[in-house]
Amino acid sequence: MRLCARALSHAPANVLRTVPVSVSPSVSAAVAAPTQADLLDFVRRTAADAELIASLPLDPEGRTWVHLEGPGGSEAWLIGWPPGTGTGWHDHADSVGAFTTARGELKEYSLAVRLPTDGWKTLELTEGVDRERTLPAGKGRAFGRHHVHEVLNESTEEHAISVHAYYPPLPRIRRFSRTGQVLRLEQVERPEDWQ
Repeated sequence: MRLCARALSHAPANVLRTVPVSVSPSVSAAVAAPTQADLLDFVRRTAADAELIASLPLDPEGRTWVHLEGPGGSEAWLIGWPPGTGTGWHDHADSVGAFTTARGELKEYSLAVRLPTDGWKTLELTEGVDRERTLPAGKGRAFGRHHVHEVLNESTEEHAISVHAYYPPLPRIRRFSRTGQVLRLEQVERPEDWQ
């Protein structure tokens, strides 16, 4: 199976590297629509595949990724995070998901509140909605629809690698900026923007 790896930032959008990656039968697609628990199990098992993790090309400047076949028609990604990189605040629309750190350590900041799906540009968040998790290698989490978070590699020296899965495949990602308790919708991305 051939899968694509591409730099997420600091490179032109047309830069594409193809690398051969084999996914073991233990991470093949399931028959039924996967649950959050199924996705978490998949990302944990995939993160434990040392050969797959070592095959990810790492870029010193920008994130890289390899698209994987997830269980039951889910969308899955193996992502490399150079020191100091992150996603910015975003959500995953109507998809549930899970991710696990395979190497290094990631930090997740999230909001314990459901945002309106449409019809707003700026929201003021109430106190007490912020959550924070540190996810060292081998640790992960699942999340529900409309989960808003940002994920960061706060290390100044070490790359991190993680595995992510979403079901249904991501229909869009809303990107936000945040200043204090004010969250602003900045952009809506569609699959063609990241695939």
